[in-house]
Amino acid sequence: MRLTISLAALALAIMPMAVQAQDGDKKKDEAPAVEAGVPAPNVSVTHHKGVFGGKAISYTATTGETYLKDKDGKPLAAIYATSYVKDGGDKKRPITFLYNGGPGSGSLWLHMGAFGPKRVVLPDAQDDGAPPYPLVDNAESLLDVTDLVFIDPVGTGFSHAIGKKDPKDYWGVSADAKSIADYIRLWLNENGRWSSPKFIGGESYGTTRSVALINELEGSYNDVAVNGIILISSILDFGASAEVQGNEMPYILNLPSMATTAWYHKKMGNPPATVAEAAQQARAFAIGPYAAALLKGNQLSDQERASVRTELARLTGLSEQFVDHAELRISPGRFYKELLRDRGVSIGRLDTRYTGKDYDAAGEEPDNDPSFYAIDGAYTAAMNSYARDELKYKTDRSYVTIGGVSGWDWKLQGQRGRDSEVYASVAPYLSKALRENSGLKVFVGQGWYDFATPFFGAEYAMSRTGFDASRIQYHYYDAGHMMYVRPDDLRKLSADIRAFISQR
Repeated sequence: MRLTISLAALALAIMPMAVQAQDGDKKKDEAPAVEAGVPAPNVSVTHHKGVFGGKAISYTATTGETYLKDKDGKPLAAIYATSYVKDGGDKKRPITFLYNGGPGSGSLWLHMGAFGPKRVVLPDAQDDGAPPYPLVDNAESLLDVTDLVFIDPVGTGFSHAIGKKDPKDYWGVSADAKSIADYIRLWLNENGRWSSPKFIGGESYGTTRSVALINELEGSYNDVAVNGIILISSILDFGASAEVQGNEMPYILNLPSMATTAWYHKKMGNPPATVAEAAQQARAFAIGPYAAALLKGNQLSDQERASVRTELARLTGLSEQFVDHAELRISPGRFYKELLRDRGVSIGRLDTRYTGKDYDAAGEEPDNDPSFYAIDGAYTAAMNSYARDELKYKTDRSYVTIGGVSGWDWKLQGQRGRDSEVYASVAPYLSKALRENSGLKVFVGQGWYDFATPFFGAEYAMSRTGFDASRIQYHYYDAGHMMYVRPDDLRKLSADIRAFISQR
């Protein structure tokens, strides 16, 4: 195996992790083996300059593999990550570890869409079409206030199991969190950053990972104390959101997102002036008359049913007849198809501002999610071209954007018994971390038009007994799951997180 090695990275080759760097300038005929048959980790180091948050920053990008090993030092898996560290060696500078979700998604969405030094430009709430896709300097990157590490868990990005190791050993809530915790400890060791302020953050299932991760980092004697958790489009309580017959909570938690979506598409009856007001009207109805009606079930009186049906139809923009036929319980899939049926289009799941044409207009649910297929091509192209060209990462492996894992283990470490297996919620990990780390704070960012992780579900999960509400910040955006696809919300999200990290 031939790798190029930069002079700046020669010192890494003798460190415990046996990291080898390549910079395109110097070459070596053979890479030293970590053990027989296993090459040294494939790493590239490059140097850059940019202006972020209005500040000129010189930084070093290190992209490539770090090996997770067993107790005997045998490599088990290669974690691919990209770190951006401001030049100058300031060990007190904050460091933020970021990843996406899925489970099974690479970190390219936050990396190339929100916080990395480069970002791909897409049309807002429209299909991205065919390449080329513009890749531009990202003035909204957080590099002015924190160093950044974007992590791809095993089975995503370029990360993979080694040799005979089964990658499924890493595919579960607890196993995944442990692998990322192991990576973070190795990164802190190698970079001498144990005393730096530390932030962890993810999007979608990445918020689940963050909360499971804080349990791995701070729940043992080898603690990695964390200053802040960044939760973007949160999903912590899977039991409350489970769409199964007899569980009424999803209808309650989804209703405010239906209302904001109806408001956006001008379908809400007697709409208020702002989306925030629409959300508040729906919250109040959802936890009041609507929740009471659902809990009464077939004991609900005709008068109560009529009253709830009328208000539910107004908030959602659906007809009273449709609401009645659905027994006052509107599933998201039906809502995506029904709301704009008169216009012949369906709405998105990740971002309900997006619309798409299905094979026909008569179906019960959409053929696909227009808010996903509208963006995936651009992000995949951007990540591959950027890593291989600008960051000089050379590999024959394919970058796994999403969908590279299966058979996810949802059992949670430390929770036992039948009930814990059927009601999965990582939220108790977060309340425990807040109680046991007085310096920990939480950032919650939610899009008004997100159905993958509805904002009311996030609010519900973190408003339970045991949470210190004074250390949880909520921020809302006029887009969906990936709110940064909307330029104004990218700027707002960046400013909000920049302030969150700087407030110490």
